[in-house]
Amino acid sequence: MSAIEKYNQAFVEVFAVEPSVLGANFSKENVETWDSVHQLNIVAVLEESFDIMFEPEDIMEFVSYEKGKEILRKYDVEL
Repeated sequence: MSAIEKYNQAFVEVFAVEPSVLGANFSKENVETWDSVHQLNIVAVLEESFDIMFEPEDIMEFVSYEKGKEILRKYDVEL
C-alpha cells in the first residue's frame, strides 16, 4: 500500500467515509463528525501507520485532510 493509500485509509476508517469525499473541503469546519475524539483517532492511526510520533502542536493543527498532508511532510512522509 502506498503512502497516500495509507493516509486515505486512515480517514476512511476513522470517519467512516468513502475515499471520494476526501480532499480540500474535508476539514473540521466542513465535516460534522470531526470532533476532538476523531482528531485524536486520526492522529493515532497515522502514527501507527507511518511509525511516527506527532508533536503536540502538530496534533492541535491537524484540522483538515490537506493540513494533515503538510504535517506529515515534516516527518518525511511523502504522499
